[in-house]
Amino acid sequence: MTTLLSLFFGAFLAATILPFSSEIMLIAALKSGEISIPALVFVATLGNVLGALVNWVLGGYLLHWRDKKWFPFSSAQIEKASNRFQKYGIWSLLFAWVPLIGDPLTFVAGALSVRLVPFLILVTIGKAARYVFIGWAV
Repeated sequence: MTTLLSLFFGAFLAATILPFSSEIMLIAALKSGEISIPALVFVATLGNVLGALVNWVLGGYLLHWRDKKWFPFSSAQIEKASNRFQKYGIWSLLFAWVPLIGDPLTFVAGALSVRLVPFLILVTIGKAARYVFIGWAV
């Protein structure tokens, strides 16, 4: 149970503004062999998607403070994520798991008022696919 909670919170934090690697935690949990692969993949995916949801909510409410020093994303990151949305549309959310661009993408999705259900579906597909691949590879 401790492993699952740690993995959940690690995956959650990794999807928010904090630099954290949930993949390392998942690999360690997989190698221990104590918990089934599907359970570990599910918990990591759930935590990571909920962390992305926090970014989506924050994007909807906090964008007007983006020039403040404490703001979690640089103007360049937001501009890059916005450009990806303009170029690829909502489908870019399938890449919300990619380091450095994923968190700003989910934030911009909130700022651009992307509907919640499509957001959750696309982000979940991308993030789950990454964890399934890790589970399969390890």
